[in-house]
Amino acid sequence: MINNTVISKDLVNRKLHVTREFNAPVSRIWKAWTESSILDKWWAPKPWRTETKTMDFKEGGLWLYSMVGPEGERHWCRVDFKTIDPEQSLTIVDCFCDENGNVDDSMPLMYWLIEFKATETGTKVEVTITFDKEADLEKIIEMGFEGGFTMALGNLDEVLLES
Repeated sequence: MINNTVISKDLVNRKLHVTREFNAPVSRIWKAWTESSILDKWWAPKPWRTETKTMDFKEGGLWLYSMVGPEGERHWCRVDFKTIDPEQSLTIVDCFCDENGNVDDSMPLMYWLIEFKATETGTKVEVTITFDKEADLEKIIEMGFEGGFTMALGNLDEVLLES
């Protein structure tokens, strides 16, 4: 297992960059990022869990899910799939919403570019998240993005070991 999440912040350009390597081929990592049954096993930081309400993985499709807390509380999120280059990259817009997918305008939009690159030992995933405003980036950081996403990526390591 490789535990090497690296997160860097570029406040001036309103970007977060995340790099993580996995001991699994690109095809397995791609599935883990694009199939709701696998995403539900790792996407939320513990003790939270993810429950998919609906997912239509295609350009123009969306993933509507909730992060469910240990007391049953729910935070709804929506991912809009913009571009999909199978086993290479995808671009998405990620936002908080209600259970019907209506965007919560009080929360930042996050524009993700996710790239999958084969390495000698598995796959390197590079994520670049861009924000409309520096304050939006800062808000997501204050909400605990770095720790939460690092933990979720560690959950993915566990899922890969199980299968």
